[in-house]
Amino acid sequence: MLFLQGHGVSTTYAVKIYKQYGDQAIDVVSRNPYQLAADIYGIGFVTADTIARNIGIAPDSDFRYQAGILHVLSVAAEDGHCFLPEHELVERVVKRLALPEFPVDPARITQPGYGDLADQRICYAPAFYHTEQALATQLSAFVRRPVAVDLSRVQRWTLRYTQKQGITLSEEQRQAVELAASSRLLVLTGGPGCGKTFTTRAIVSLWRAMGKSILLAAPTGRAAQRLAELTRVEAKTIHRMLAFDPGRMQFWHDEDNPLEAQAFVVDETSMLDLFLAHSLFKVIPPEAQVLLVGDMDQLPSVGPGMVLRDLIASEQIPVVRLTEIFRQAAESHIVTNAHRINAGLFPRLTPTTRFAESDCLWLEAAEPEPGAEGMVHLVSEFLPKHGIDPVKEVQVLCPTTRGAVGTRQLNTMLQQVLNPRVSGKTELARGASVLRVGDRVIQQVNDYTREVFNGDLGTITRIDLEEQEVVVQFAEREVRYDYADLSELALAWAVTVHKSQGSEYPVVILALFMQHYILLSRNLLYTGLTRAKQLAILVGPTKAIGLAIKRVTDRQRYTALADRLKALSGQHVGGG
Repeated sequence: MLFLQGHGVSTTYAVKIYKQYGDQAIDVVSRNPYQLAADIYGIGFVTADTIARNIGIAPDSDFRYQAGILHVLSVAAEDGHCFLPEHELVERVVKRLALPEFPVDPARITQPGYGDLADQRICYAPAFYHTEQALATQLSAFVRRPVAVDLSRVQRWTLRYTQKQGITLSEEQRQAVELAASSRLLVLTGGPGCGKTFTTRAIVSLWRAMGKSILLAAPTGRAAQRLAELTRVEAKTIHRMLAFDPGRMQFWHDEDNPLEAQAFVVDETSMLDLFLAHSLFKVIPPEAQVLLVGDMDQLPSVGPGMVLRDLIASEQIPVVRLTEIFRQAAESHIVTNAHRINAGLFPRLTPTTRFAESDCLWLEAAEPEPGAEGMVHLVSEFLPKHGIDPVKEVQVLCPTTRGAVGTRQLNTMLQQVLNPRVSGKTELARGASVLRVGDRVIQQVNDYTREVFNGDLGTITRIDLEEQEVVVQFAEREVRYDYADLSELALAWAVTVHKSQGSEYPVVILALFMQHYILLSRNLLYTGLTRAKQLAILVGPTKAIGLAIKRVTDRQRYTALADRLKALSGQHVGGG
């Protein structure tokens, strides 16, 4: 500990380093401090680089160059990229490694390229290349296996089922049911109010009538819970279904220990990133059938890749896109505005002064500061006056963590009105923020040991200042954190739209300002709006809303899954 602190390592990180390496800590740090960035959450390249200089590692060492390359690819992965074009990788690494007294040699920036895509050399971190290639191979082999089915029996069952339920399927829904019966893998996509829920329930009922054993899963706990409610069949998070083993730091189910089921339903698949999709498909038996349900117009996954869009773009997998809005759903302005936004049209917004007229309201605020004050007023006075509990029913969403209307600032302001400091309520200062008993918090990283995952929401139920421990209630489970691991948590009175994926809330307040200019996009607005079940309130100027609707090309991600699937089918169009 003294050695680490003597070389500029804070007490918090020194504890984490010692927990990770034990008696080997000094040896690891002395030999290659850049290893810390790979192994310990919270220690990035910049921190490791500072430690390296403090202990005398040369700025032109191979360790530093290799760590810089992996760091740049890692930062690109945080933006959703699976690879970088070679010229872009070199440019970013030179910028990252540059020091005033030590020029960077671009010729030493070598990361094995893995082929050409659209006439450019592309560079992956090894794990990304092997995972993307393996997923494409798995999917290509899987979908080629034929399914034996008596379609006339399926059609007769569908007729009986709809008569019993007292409903009529649209032609698109009927096609989805029949394709689910006859395909190895089916993608079901569509916007709100188009019947994805009922179609999924019908497919699950069909497979059960066929005597199939079924497993249901979704990327988040909330999405899994909702899937279970709509199908009346148990559903788990994908991580829990695959049974992560913290001791081995890998899933218990793998190629040699596949899941035992004949059919699988995975909901909210727009959230599936490259690595989770690979882990999922390698444990599905080759004779099983799979239904992937998701809205391709939502934001892509937080993690790298855009698996759902790539599967659809590959044209190698059956896809049914539901487009018909059902009459009851069409009465909701949330639903109709979501479809207007998708069509590039400005939503029909009702001012908050006419609360009773719409479930989709707008609070005009030209600038961020008055907008933030307006949101505080909504949760502290306006919504409670209309019988809405802001602590239990309201979620504030915004595009980013930074700025006057970013999650950090809004959380501080909202905490003061929703969970203020009172005598006898324990609290803990952590940097610029305060954690308090009763606070809503969000898990920011997958923690397999505690079995809590990125995006899970919980409530702080206890802070033990003596034991230096914080207890958080996640759904039915209590989870304990020691102080060294509190960087995994953040206040969640306000969360980013990305973090809200897979969740629904009774009431959503969505902040959109020109301060968010670089992040505004049609699918961000669409995703945020469709998180609301009963009421949505957009806050900001019409200019920001209009800009979001116009920007349809949400920053393109570098991914080659669709190209690989085409190549494996013999219909290759340019690469990988």
